[in-house]
Amino acid sequence: MAFLSRELGIDLGTMNLVITEGRQLLLQEPTIAAIIIEELKMVEWGQAAKDMMGRVPDTIEVVQPLRNGVIAEYEITENLLRFSIQKVCGTMLVFRPRILITIPCGITSVERRAVHEVGLGTSSREVFLMEQPLAAAIGVDLPISTPSGNMIICLGGGLTQAAVLAMNSVVTSETSQVAGLRLDEAIQSYVRKKYGIIIGQPTAEQIKIRIGSAVQVEQPQSMEIQGQDQVSGLPKPVLLTTDDIVDALQDPLEDIAGTARKVLEKTPPELISDIIDRGVALCGGTSLLRGIDKYLTKTLGIPAYMVDEPTICTALGASKAITMREVYRRSIIQG
Repeated sequence: MAFLSRELGIDLGTMNLVITEGRQLLLQEPTIAAIIIEELKMVEWGQAAKDMMGRVPDTIEVVQPLRNGVIAEYEITENLLRFSIQKVCGTMLVFRPRILITIPCGITSVERRAVHEVGLGTSSREVFLMEQPLAAAIGVDLPISTPSGNMIICLGGGLTQAAVLAMNSVVTSETSQVAGLRLDEAIQSYVRKKYGIIIGQPTAEQIKIRIGSAVQVEQPQSMEIQGQDQVSGLPKPVLLTTDDIVDALQDPLEDIAGTARKVLEKTPPELISDIIDRGVALCGGTSLLRGIDKYLTKTLGIPAYMVDEPTICTALGASKAITMREVYRRSIIQG
């Protein structure tokens, strides 16, 4: 019976944790926890904890237990993942699930083992691992089982990962720590330098989502924000436009494009011709930035396009791979 052997795909990202089963989204929450410092007790997690950022007393700390795609706070990550699985499967895990957790390309064996042990700490029956670009490609049904080349760029919160795939494996890949959080930092720095206003990361993220763009647009949007004057320390409003954000994001976007170029430079010519024909798939939360497909198309000279369901396709690929372990056995890491 299906409920006796649940098989879950988990995308454990710097900014979001996504759990899927088959083609169904079960959970999508920010990878954030609120901790009582003295007791080291988690009081909130997910969206509830994210809403507390910058709004808590000194006795509570809001933390992101993953940094740049890898585990920085082991116990918090384990608790966060355990509560997430319990929310999906129920607290009485009589029949423990099998899970496949996605991991960044190029992480060390120690970092990989930490993810595996976190999975085991959730009382899951078996824990498998798979590299995120490969899982994303499976999730969007790229034809990676053939000897032809496919390229995907995973634009996450903590990492940008560019990879060329063929024969159900990663042929070449590059990973950069310039991703969504760096874009937020660039907006914060720009606003501080140009307007003398200090804003927090959540505000910068909202600016990026509401009026941000990677390229100039015909009808720029505007947004009024409230920041802290860095001289007087008093609240001060400022009106930002899309053009401001385009200027602010140019340096980190160039770094992201540079990561993709490095992959293309290492890719065999036969696979390059396939990629030119098929284009470059973009996924991850940062791929939702307006115009980033146009920016990368112009910069790389290869058509870039956003995939369907870009924020959950990696977890969807993980849940598909765990049910087809024999097909993807060379790419699934056990322990």
